[in-house]
Amino acid sequence: MNKKLGEDLNKLTTVIQQEALIDWSDLLCAFSLKRDKVLYIKIYQNFAPKIKAYIIRLGMVDTTAEELMQETMLSVWRKAHLYDASKAVASTWIFRLARNKSIDWMRKQKYPDYSLQEVDEEPSEDNDTGEQLITSDRMAKIITQLPEKQGQVIFMSFYEGRSHAEIASRLGVPLGSVKSRIRLASEKIKMIWKDEV
Repeated sequence: MNKKLGEDLNKLTTVIQQEALIDWSDLLCAFSLKRDKVLYIKIYQNFAPKIKAYIIRLGMVDTTAEELMQETMLSVWRKAHLYDASKAVASTWIFRLARNKSIDWMRKQKYPDYSLQEVDEEPSEDNDTGEQLITSDRMAKIITQLPEKQGQVIFMSFYEGRSHAEIASRLGVPLGSVKSRIRLASEKIKMIWKDEV
């Protein structure tokens, strides 16, 4: 099992660097024109866990978040032709679909307050992508400096979009251990980040 933990951490650097190079807006535009399943799979694999984590942060239970994530990604498939890259980056458009699905669900459930904040998961495409690459590379290096178990839960939580309960179940550890590892890792990341400035 320790070998698996190390392998996951080593993959983190590669994943971060690859994601930083992908222009999701261009990819979504290409998908809307070609309806290529391979492009859709890339979009799905990147956004589905993030959408689910976002919906959970809105206060939904895991099963509801999973259902709303699936509905959102189905809307991406069906409505990609409506996407306009001049108005929003891909992540903003996709997260807006998720937000609207969540609001609709809350209305049906008669939630008292269904006003949710907008989300902009990715920085504006006007920003320098070189800066994004440097930041992603720096964060990947910092995470590799963490103890293996802390690095693993950070990867699973923030990059795979898994809930704390899912991580605990997958690793076979108590939920409290997962929360503790994430808290400790976050503190260490902040300290390392400040020291390197």
